[in-house]
Amino acid sequence: MVEYRRTHDCGELRKSAIGTAVTLSGWVHRRRDHGGLIFVDLRDRYGLTQLVFDPEKYPVCHTAAEKLRSEWVISIKGEVIPRSEGMANPNLSTGDIEIQVAELNILSKSLTPPFSICDESIDVNEELRLRYRYLDIRRGDVAEKLIVRHKAMQAARRYLDHHRFIEISTPILGKSTPEGARDYLVPSRIHPGNFYALPQSPQLFKQLLMISGMDRYYQIAQCFRDEDLRADRQPEFTQIDLEMSFGTPEDLLPLMEGMIKEIFQECMGLQLSTPFRRLAYDVCMEKYGCDRPDTRFSMELSTLTDIAERSDFTVFKEQISGGSIVKGLCVKGGASLSRREIDQYTSFVGEFGVKGLAWMKHQEQGLTSSIVKFFNEELQKELIERMQMEEGDLIFMIADVKGRTNQALDHLRRRLAKDLNLIKPDQYEFLWVIDFPLFSWSEEEGRLVSEHHPFTSPHIEDIPLFDEDPLKVRSSGYDLVLNGYELGGGSQRIHDSDLQQKIFQLLDLKQEEMEEKFGFFLESLKYGTPPHLGIAFGLDRITMLLTHTDSIRDVIAFPKTQRASDLMMACPSTVADEQLNDLHLNIKRLDFS
Repeated sequence: MVEYRRTHDCGELRKSAIGTAVTLSGWVHRRRDHGGLIFVDLRDRYGLTQLVFDPEKYPVCHTAAEKLRSEWVISIKGEVIPRSEGMANPNLSTGDIEIQVAELNILSKSLTPPFSICDESIDVNEELRLRYRYLDIRRGDVAEKLIVRHKAMQAARRYLDHHRFIEISTPILGKSTPEGARDYLVPSRIHPGNFYALPQSPQLFKQLLMISGMDRYYQIAQCFRDEDLRADRQPEFTQIDLEMSFGTPEDLLPLMEGMIKEIFQECMGLQLSTPFRRLAYDVCMEKYGCDRPDTRFSMELSTLTDIAERSDFTVFKEQISGGSIVKGLCVKGGASLSRREIDQYTSFVGEFGVKGLAWMKHQEQGLTSSIVKFFNEELQKELIERMQMEEGDLIFMIADVKGRTNQALDHLRRRLAKDLNLIKPDQYEFLWVIDFPLFSWSEEEGRLVSEHHPFTSPHIEDIPLFDEDPLKVRSSGYDLVLNGYELGGGSQRIHDSDLQQKIFQLLDLKQEEMEEKFGFFLESLKYGTPPHLGIAFGLDRITMLLTHTDSIRDVIAFPKTQRASDLMMACPSTVADEQLNDLHLNIKRLDFS
């Protein structure tokens, strides 16, 4: 039997090991034939070690080495020797030594890979990378990110264990209770016509654990949502999920700041400063146009409706009379932007449905633009003061319905910060967003919907607003935001059965529907439910930020594409008729042409 068990890994050996007999196993990274000596870089996930095959000392071994090709898996035995004078590689941890190989065993051969494994600088099409993900991981960059992911999980586990949280696994097959994103459904063979749902989160289970008396729970939970995808979303994702009893946000938020500190210290050696800043939802929307603002730079938004409606600018006035608002932002030093650049930003905001982008520059002679003439001297002074403009600045303004105006200015603000290099690459600005609205109005469904989920507790002092103006009711929810990304969110939960039923009624759930979807949970609330709260962090998104990548796919071992398909396994795919028959399913073929 070939002996391939390693005495050392390929990133381990140093000068102190010179003279040691070793066994190494790994992949052929590079092979270089110098006419006599053959050099091979041997790779495993720990690093590279240079092997040398000497035809005079070990001719049989040297002859075998002549056949080696990239990505063959080999095992060698040999002696650690110093590299020749002047040949040390300071860029390699093993760069002072090499292995003089006395025995070579080829464990498996490899086809020529579809892309270079040894040169990560070569740009490879993402679809090809995903098709051969096992080779993509072998290149090293994704592997390094997966190691960071592992460290983040271990840091979270250690921290939560230290704070008396118990890791408990909750079911993957559960009941479909869709609120928001669509469920992934699993047909039951044993119960024909019935379906399980894959969990969008362990929400109900973790609340049931609080009722069970398991007062501090967590798990690294796999979750599933059948929703439209973006670069930072996947149909299956991982949460650091937790719940605790007998606490309030004033207890949980500092505790979570400690966990995030631990993760960043472990993975980046970075000491975060706490407590994190807190900002109310309404303030976020007013100043930044979104509930996950990037606060690494200022450029805050200002409402200008009152000034615009006193102007003679009919475009703004007509928008305001139709229920729109006017908001703007000030670009420090922006007066240097050319008309061509301004036109590009106008096209950019048009992608979000707004009808135009107005602008004014503050130059030596005062405000200049084609619309300044519609603002008298007094209104110009108000604009300068409101926007805190100085000579050399520029303001952009948008008039549209509130939602589109906020969305467009939020994206414009981020685009300007990137273009003007306002963001420091290693800057981390954490923010708790609090006091979300409990409900929002769905025009599509014609009813109230939960801003987060229907188990979120309202502010107790806002309960009288349920019947008067439910859209003014604030929730006890909180989101943690980092550099414009939502890392996680949670809330104080409802622990009173009557209040939970009232929330369902406001969401237009009929009694029969309540019983069908949540009857078991409403009953459980009647058996002595402690006050409890929780939060879930997106592990994939945290790892994405820890590793400075823009795509969540880079930190998942085997991700799906933006169309929720697995290119490597070629799924989703059809299944045999026998399987469909077992599940009592018929497929109706639709013509989408």
